[in-house]
Amino acid sequence: MTDKVPDPLTVSSADWWRGAVIYQVYPRSFADTNGDGVGDLAGITEHLDHIASLGVDAVWLSPFFTSPMKDFGYDVADYCDVDPVFGTLADCDRLIARAHSLGLRIITDLVLAHTSDQHAWFRDSRQSRTASRADWYVWADAKPDGSPPNNWQSVFVGSAWTWDARRGQYYMHNFLPEQPQLNLHNPAVQDAVLDAARFWLDRGVDGFRFDAINFAMHDPLLRDNPPAPPGKRTRPFDFQSKVHNQSQPQIPGFLARIRALMDHYPGRFSVAEVVGEGAEPEMQAFTADDRHLNSAYGFAYLYADALTSDLVRRANAAWDGAPGQGWPSWAFSNHDAPRAVSRWAEGRDPDRFARMAMLLLMALRGNVFVYQGEELGLPQADVPFDRLVDPEAIANWPETFGRDGARTPMPWRADAPHAGFSIAEPWLPVDPRHPPLAVDRQDADPASILNLTRRLIALRKAAAALRLGSLRFLDAPAPLLVFERAHGDEVLTCVFNLGHETVAWTPDGHFLPVESVNVDGAGPDELPPISGRIMRRFSI
Repeated sequence: MTDKVPDPLTVSSADWWRGAVIYQVYPRSFADTNGDGVGDLAGITEHLDHIASLGVDAVWLSPFFTSPMKDFGYDVADYCDVDPVFGTLADCDRLIARAHSLGLRIITDLVLAHTSDQHAWFRDSRQSRTASRADWYVWADAKPDGSPPNNWQSVFVGSAWTWDARRGQYYMHNFLPEQPQLNLHNPAVQDAVLDAARFWLDRGVDGFRFDAINFAMHDPLLRDNPPAPPGKRTRPFDFQSKVHNQSQPQIPGFLARIRALMDHYPGRFSVAEVVGEGAEPEMQAFTADDRHLNSAYGFAYLYADALTSDLVRRANAAWDGAPGQGWPSWAFSNHDAPRAVSRWAEGRDPDRFARMAMLLLMALRGNVFVYQGEELGLPQADVPFDRLVDPEAIANWPETFGRDGARTPMPWRADAPHAGFSIAEPWLPVDPRHPPLAVDRQDADPASILNLTRRLIALRKAAAALRLGSLRFLDAPAPLLVFERAHGDEVLTCVFNLGHETVAWTPDGHFLPVESVNVDGAGPDELPPISGRIMRRFSI
């Protein structure tokens, strides 16, 4: 690797990320340039103009590192190389350079809680209990009866322990058996993953999203998890309160080491993915006091069955801008959750709902993430069982939606084979509802949700109250959601009708309209269903 010349984009505007709009790309499904049916880095580079046209600040790339693809890149076999299915390190360098030339920053996933079982570290660790990396992973003896060391369950497939005859021990995995848990209590392991982060920072990457980082450490005493309170249960994992196999008190100290490294690279951004119930305290701890990560990415919206005013209030309640507090990040859709328009529309017009949801997302305090296709209003794709590839979806069929329906190919051209994603049959099928929503068709339609998204992102960037301001909820009966965003002298009132019927609402004071969606000529004192307005208060 040659030394990189610092790019001006990466060494200026240290707080560029505060209130930013970040576009998520799932590389397997974005654009295929070599005709193998799988998206690649060259395909992303080819379509960066589309992303830049949205007006976003940065692009988050899901993993593209060397991997056997048991979990489609979240099982990393080499942190410092590109998997051939996606291209080469040179392709990655070209992508970063092109993004920077367009004013876009590049954020990559880093999966530090576990690796692939094909990683050289694990191959060494499993050889014997005296191997050079023997304690780089979480190993434990069987109970006297040969059963696993404790009752911990994995997210996907039953027990979080798999027997390995080479060592005569069990190894831990919070996810697939092919994703053994790193022992991040070991300082040498921390040093190794920090070296991997440094590799990409030196290559020009502008930040990291740390995948499932609250799974990064385990209870060294290996105590059993207690039962979970009654609730919806589709997997053994759901029966436990995960107090010992995740969310350990040593994690913030490790994150402080990451932050110290990243502070040597001006303008870099760090965001923690925090999974599970009760994530808010961890999100706060992982971003506290300007010594940890910049932001935390929670799942308050991603797994919610309905969009309600109470949900928005609860999600934002902990983030009041108190001294020492970090900065939240929000997403309505991503590669792990069914698309919001399908979860939340409740039989209402999906196009109208997608427009209202985009206005709400752009009005929230914090950073906001837009998942590829969200700017097109894509619904969750239907993937038949015989085309499923997601191990979670296959294992739990039909009780969970799985992740494949959110990962289908991006539709670029309405009339092209496979919607312009590839010349070959894609790795996941194109839903027939998606080509009519393709980029080329919406780009040519001034009234499309794509062009609305561009306008709303521009509004957020232009209005300091939306990008940086405080958020204060105002009293309003459900299904109304009303809040103020304020920064300096700028005060914007945001009002949404999340319900199914027109609702009367009279603003208290004098206002000028700033933006609205789905108002359909309604009077100033009423809001049609799934509509929203942003207004600027003024005095007379």
